[in-house]
Amino acid sequence: MEFFVFVCAAIMVLLGAVGVIVRKHPVHAALSLVLTLFGVAVLFVSQEAHFLAAVQVIVYAGAIVVLFLFVIMLLGVDRVENLRTEPLTAQRPLAIITCLGLVGVLVAAIVNGSGVLNERGEGIKLPDLQNGPDANTVQLAESIFSKYVVAFEVTSVLLVIAVVGTVLLTRKTKSSTGSQTK
Repeated sequence: MEFFVFVCAAIMVLLGAVGVIVRKHPVHAALSLVLTLFGVAVLFVSQEAHFLAAVQVIVYAGAIVVLFLFVIMLLGVDRVENLRTEPLTAQRPLAIITCLGLVGVLVAAIVNGSGVLNERGEGIKLPDLQNGPDANTVQLAESIFSKYVVAFEVTSVLLVIAVVGTVLLTRKTKSSTGSQTK
């Protein structure tokens, strides 16, 4: 039965991932993303990681994809617009300078904090929760905020970039809105 559940969940994940890439309509792509996220949640349940499955459904499938759908539907991304017109000429150079600055800060933080990421907080007395009812949550927190902190932060940056990209795809230029009002 476990193998059957794994195969079904893997098919859900793969079909959803392909749907995200192949679908041209953004709403359909977002719904394919929901299918992928639910498949990952089923895989978490099959590995008895119920907390991660709940977080997967509530946070990712529930909140983030609904946010994407809200932005897509509210701003009307499915309409074709000319993206070559640039209303703010200084916007791209400022974005490049800001991006380079953020990359520099990230590199400096990784270089200066690489030794700290592998330490376990010497001198800090933490309660022994390794065998209690919250053992999975404690192990998850230790993994995310020590060993995988960079991947965790990169994921959050990618989500912000996705929202900003969605908003940029839906923006209107002054010339197109001015011609509609006249």
